[in-house]
Amino acid sequence: MSSQNATMVAPGDPGLAAQITRAIAGEVMFDRADRGRYSTDASIYQMEPIGVVVPKTLDDVAAVLEIAREHDVPVLPRGAGTSQCGQTVNRALVIDCAKYLNRVLHVDPVSRLALVEPGLVLAHLNTALRPHGLFFPVDPSTHARCTIGGMAGNNSCGSKSIRYGLMADNVLAIDAILADGTRHRFGAVPDNLGAEVPSHIVELIQRLRVLGATEADEIATRFPRQLRRVGGYNIDVLTPAARAAGRENLARLLVGSEGTLAFSAAIELKLHPIKPRKVLGICQFPGFRQAMAAAQHIVKLDPEAVELVDRTMIDLGRGIPIFRATIDAMVLGEPDSLLIVEFHGDDDTVLHGKLAELDVLMGDLGHPNAVVRALDPGFQADIAAVREAGLNIMMSMKGDAKPVSFIEDCAVDLPDLADYTERLNDVFARHGTKGTWYAHASVGCLHVRPVLSMKDPHDVATMRAVAEECFALVREYKGSHSGEHGDGIVRSEFNAVMFGARITHAFETVKDAFDPAGLLNPGRVVRPPRMDDRSLFRYGTGYAPARDFAPKLDWSEHPGPLGGMLGAVEMCNNNGTCRAFDANVMCPSWRVTRDEQHLTRGRANTLRLALTGQLGADAMTSDTLADTMALCVSCKACRRECPTGVDMAKMKIEVLAARAERHGIGARETLVAELPRYAPFATRLAPLANLRNRVPLLRRMGERWLGVAAARRLPVWRRDFFRDAEAADLAPAKPRGEVLLLADTFNRYFEPENLRAALRVLAAAGYRASVPVTRGRPLCCGRTFLAAGLVEQARAEAGRTMRRLAGTLPVIGLEPSCLFTLRDELRSLHPGAEAEALSRRAMLLAEFLAREKIELPLRPLVGTAHVHGHCHQKSFGAFPASIAMLKQVPDLAVKPIASSCCGMAGSFGYQAETQDVSRAMAEASLLPAVRAAAADDIIVADGTSCRHQIRDLAGREAVHSVRVLERALG
Repeated sequence: MSSQNATMVAPGDPGLAAQITRAIAGEVMFDRADRGRYSTDASIYQMEPIGVVVPKTLDDVAAVLEIAREHDVPVLPRGAGTSQCGQTVNRALVIDCAKYLNRVLHVDPVSRLALVEPGLVLAHLNTALRPHGLFFPVDPSTHARCTIGGMAGNNSCGSKSIRYGLMADNVLAIDAILADGTRHRFGAVPDNLGAEVPSHIVELIQRLRVLGATEADEIATRFPRQLRRVGGYNIDVLTPAARAAGRENLARLLVGSEGTLAFSAAIELKLHPIKPRKVLGICQFPGFRQAMAAAQHIVKLDPEAVELVDRTMIDLGRGIPIFRATIDAMVLGEPDSLLIVEFHGDDDTVLHGKLAELDVLMGDLGHPNAVVRALDPGFQADIAAVREAGLNIMMSMKGDAKPVSFIEDCAVDLPDLADYTERLNDVFARHGTKGTWYAHASVGCLHVRPVLSMKDPHDVATMRAVAEECFALVREYKGSHSGEHGDGIVRSEFNAVMFGARITHAFETVKDAFDPAGLLNPGRVVRPPRMDDRSLFRYGTGYAPARDFAPKLDWSEHPGPLGGMLGAVEMCNNNGTCRAFDANVMCPSWRVTRDEQHLTRGRANTLRLALTGQLGADAMTSDTLADTMALCVSCKACRRECPTGVDMAKMKIEVLAARAERHGIGARETLVAELPRYAPFATRLAPLANLRNRVPLLRRMGERWLGVAAARRLPVWRRDFFRDAEAADLAPAKPRGEVLLLADTFNRYFEPENLRAALRVLAAAGYRASVPVTRGRPLCCGRTFLAAGLVEQARAEAGRTMRRLAGTLPVIGLEPSCLFTLRDELRSLHPGAEAEALSRRAMLLAEFLAREKIELPLRPLVGTAHVHGHCHQKSFGAFPASIAMLKQVPDLAVKPIASSCCGMAGSFGYQAETQDVSRAMAEASLLPAVRAAAADDIIVADGTSCRHQIRDLAGREAVHSVRVLERALG
């Protein structure tokens, strides 16, 4: 039987797409871009699928499998698409389970059982279990996005496997749909296969038992005695010994099978009680070997987990703003390696005693006073975020050479760990590379990634050589070559040398028993392709930038073609942090649609394919790319929250610019872009300009002709707009210093009271604020032009502002989107010292007060302020300063609202075609929090768009934080 199905159905086949569309209620996506978005996972591979189906029900799945059998089309079940080894890419019909098949079907708190659908995210399951005092303990670092079905497919482990075991140890039964369309619940096998078991299942079980009995001795000899063994199929459950011990459970056989044996329709899980207390000890080591040697002693203290952080991860993490402060708090001096030791329990005294024992042990090992204690839950959560982002932190290296996953999960006994890792480092050195190390020191399974470029044929050859030498070491130490992330493409090939010919044949027998036609994810676990087959690589032999595109912004901080832009796009490693719902903001549109197209990862993949000609000629100006970017609200959350720093807001500007240059822009986009230029005239005609809001006919006409939603109320032009000369009237008599106030277009012409309040607050702080006087129009940052893709106009506006704000004075802004344009896009529009200098001087009012440590003379305000942070405030880490500023007000309770984007996002919420998504973004968390606030509570939002969204959709007036301070001045 061949390793790949010989199907006559081509990718994107319209006849197959039409047949599936008629048969199911779910979504069918067969176009080139959709197939491209599902052609990659977090591995080095890229394989174009035949098409993508997003089923709404299990009946949809059954119908798809029936059609696939009819056409001899392979099928690939997929969850979050975060696999490291290529399990979730194939030339197959992809079934995406994550969007709809994600329910908790049943929870039995007494028996501690849960029945769930395969697309359920682990974090969502544990949220549902928390009221019962229970949790599911298999905790991969991707817990906020990985699905239970994917975890079962990979036999996932996580940091607590030393305590709770692997996925196979915690799955009790799987309700599966077989390749022939029949359905059966696989679990513990009864001694008597009675009449209630269908005859074909009896035949299957008997065939498997014969295999287990025949190969029992070989299994005992060749299977590594490691907790972390996930390679191949778990055929050890088929042996007579397993049956005699009551361990004959066929769910355990399906776990780790990577979608090659059956489709998991429902999965029964074993739950555990939550341990309410936790303490962490962060052990510091001057050398990597010392850390490895210590692990075997630390586990004797009975920890919940022992996780490694190496020097590379420390240095790279410090370069990521969101992690810098946490890592600085974790280390003492400049250690080479850290071991993060977790103790969980019910009694704080006992746990503190464990930390004391850890202190003593470290001293006995020659490392006295080398433990940082983490007792505060907030600090613990920050450390967990760093640890969980370990892979992405490693992948934040710029350039073509990246840490590559192919020997990542080898596991050896703890007494051998120091020698094994030292010898493996020697292997790397002989081949001219080095490895990055992190993860599970408690079980001898360290994620090691040699730094290589998969675009370089020499490095590809090095990858194979290192793999072969590494696996030889693993065999020498009687370890496991696949200890967590499964086989996929990258390790399936090596099952033969690790297990031997007889076990390899036994694996094939299992595959053929379940799936004789080879339709389910072929070429994984058994009959695999070569791991270094470059035709399967994301960066294959023909990979090159398209010649019909030149970026308009500066991307020089990234090496590579297209001025560095392609390198910036390639920073997306597909690990899917953007799918997480516990991120601060990222990614607001995906949270609404759950479509891969509207995910930061999906957009980056589409853009990469377009930039390299894989979506055809002129892809950068195509409707396909425009549609992909349509729901990106340029929140900039990915710039901060993506551990590899993918800046989709900046990338969207390039797409808009290319399209505007080719096709021009519409009347609505022109009105938005040119707003700063016509604003001085419109405000003088305010009654006429505001007429649209009051006349329903004008609203309807605006929607028909311009695409401006009739249901939305536009900002109101003010005749008492802010004038530059007002600044002189509010200057203090004896100023302690001077600042420049950026009077942005929105506050100047729509909410001038905010600028006046800022002048009063700055005067109370002792600063004389001046608004730079200009001939003609006031200054503009250029943001409205960027939003329309008019980069040259934005460059002109930003340059004019930069020159006028030259000097040394702080530049204070109120509108985050405008102020942070001076910190961010300005440097891409005008790269050089002048822009860098201005970006360092530009800050929000709250940031300035915090930097200068200014205590304002404020009177008490009794009440509560609920504060929503603008996306750009959060992206640049400025939101805490706003909260701190408000907390200066005596007697005012300040409560940040845990929210993503408000959904207005400039003109996004006003557009007829996107207003529904805009409303859904707001309803996700912001509007419920606002509605729950008491009538006399204060709602605070520093973004103009945010305030309008709150007023229009919640009926509450939100105010800028500077207005709260002004009120407290008395």
